[in-house]
Amino acid sequence: MATTTNFDWETPDDTDLVKDGAAAIRTLGSNIDTSMADLLGGTTGQVLTKASGTDMDFSWTAVDPLVILDAKGDLISATAADTPARLAVGTNGQILTADSTASTGLKWATPTSASGFTFISRSTFSNVATADIDNIFSSTYETYQIIIETCYGTNASDDLLIQLRYAGPTTQTSGYYGRTASLNTTYAVTNNNNASSIQAMDNIRNSADQASCASFYINNVGNGSRNPQGYLFGHSGEQLSTNAASFYNVTAREYTGLRFSASAGNLTANISVYGLAKA
Repeated sequence: MATTTNFDWETPDDTDLVKDGAAAIRTLGSNIDTSMADLLGGTTGQVLTKASGTDMDFSWTAVDPLVILDAKGDLISATAADTPARLAVGTNGQILTADSTASTGLKWATPTSASGFTFISRSTFSNVATADIDNIFSSTYETYQIIIETCYGTNASDDLLIQLRYAGPTTQTSGYYGRTASLNTTYAVTNNNNASSIQAMDNIRNSADQASCASFYINNVGNGSRNPQGYLFGHSGEQLSTNAASFYNVTAREYTGLRFSASAGNLTANISVYGLAKA
């Protein structure tokens, strides 16, 4: 039986009988139909491209990869060389992650909790009697860091006071125990014994160019079975006064926020809150 040069499709021999020729033509047609199967399909605007190095192995591909985008947030990826593919957007909060098992090599995934501090909030207060920051503490984190910037009062001799907030919120006005140590030309210690607030820093000055700053760590605030503990380290205005304040043995409850105030006048400050992931 004769065959074609390139694809070895069977063709009738010159000596075949009519009935043999008909069978050979049917075989030839079937072989051609099978070989051309990849030419079927496709949509408007697509072009035929090679899918592999195998003879007659084709696929239909969009000329412009942008045409495969059909929804907000879609990304263009690829399933193989010169083979663009659509990657649909993930859900809120997910991040794009490499994944060799995915068809496009990429996937949207929810990030795992990382160690280190996570930003929670930033508040700006200008000449207020009390600066309240609520709904910042929860059982999500064990420890929090509060950064206090550009902090000053109405009077140069004002002190920075801190109180805890809970349930509603309600400000706790008693039960603070601790010690504030300040270093200027002399060393002074202020004891807080069942006080109405913690005196975190003294003499926070009364203008932005002499403003105070501090870093305040506190833990156990979102845990109703433990007493909160804290430590503050800061710098008070032009007096170059360094203060350390801590408190403990406050009533054990689930605290949710903080109140800042100046001892005699109003308070101005920028306050940022970060949570430290649990180990």
